[in-house]
Amino acid sequence: PSCHRQLHFFLHPPNKKQTLPPTSSLSTVNSIPHEQSNITMSEPRKPSLFESMACGGVAAAFAVNFTHPIELVKTRMQASGGSIGATAAGVMKEGGVTAFYKGLPFAYGRELSYTSVKLGAYTPVRNAIGAGGADAPFYLKFLAGAITGGVGSVIGNPFDVCKTMAQTSTGGQSLSALVGNLYRDQGIGGFYRGVEVNIMRACILNATKMGVYDITKGYVSDYTGWSRKDVRCSFASAFVAGFFMTVTVAPSDMLRTKLMNQPTDVKLYDGFVDCAKKTIAEGGVLSLWRGFIPIWARFAPQATLQLLTIEVIYNKMGFNGI
Repeated sequence: PSCHRQLHFFLHPPNKKQTLPPTSSLSTVNSIPHEQSNITMSEPRKPSLFESMACGGVAAAFAVNFTHPIELVKTRMQASGGSIGATAAGVMKEGGVTAFYKGLPFAYGRELSYTSVKLGAYTPVRNAIGAGGADAPFYLKFLAGAITGGVGSVIGNPFDVCKTMAQTSTGGQSLSALVGNLYRDQGIGGFYRGVEVNIMRACILNATKMGVYDITKGYVSDYTGWSRKDVRCSFASAFVAGFFMTVTVAPSDMLRTKLMNQPTDVKLYDGFVDCAKKTIAEGGVLSLWRGFIPIWARFAPQATLQLLTIEVIYNKMGFNGI
């Protein structure tokens, strides 16, 4: 009998009531916090001014490694009036491939100061003046670009002057010697020569670049169905912005180069108006667009690289894009 009872217990164990909640209750309880956590983790936020400027500086410093040689050729063309082929050949003969990177340390300083403001501060400033919406007036987006470009140009002007002098120098003078001679002959003011035209150039350039890019992203997104964060949308919009930048900024870019490239011990021009008059008198109005192809060859990839890179950084950091 004992064996029969044990066998019966083994084959027919007693039922134990389970106190699990209904299936619907479980799914409701479990799904709510899961969905909330996903929303919290995936929801991007607006970057602060300094966070956005840091992203802009990093993006610009990365892009300049690829565009500096093109800018050097462009700058020398504007200073000498030579052709693309002759200028590039002269640079190569002067010092080989490394000669195309003359002034790169000053270029890094420029990007980490000037471009961190004009590129990185654009989104916070745009949002602050009420131009962050898709239906915001275009002139407010251009205004945000002009503000950040103008402020950035004042901060970065000393690096701009030193970079231009280093790029146009064909002798064996060191970078420290260039800076020392400029300070000896003109003092601190020498580092801010051409600042008026540089501010004007920066306002035009950044208003066009950021305004056209921002607006074009909306059109491209509506036409193609791509999201504004899609790399294809960013690439197409940046390419369009690069072309219009070249058209609007080429004249002021030419005048800036001439003003900043003056000898340290001789003053050739009394401001940008005098420089413009003498340039037009010497080569006609179209001479203001001299170097258009290398300017565009620099602006298009530079704008594309900068804007694509900052969008990637924004995304990785969990920030809203432009």
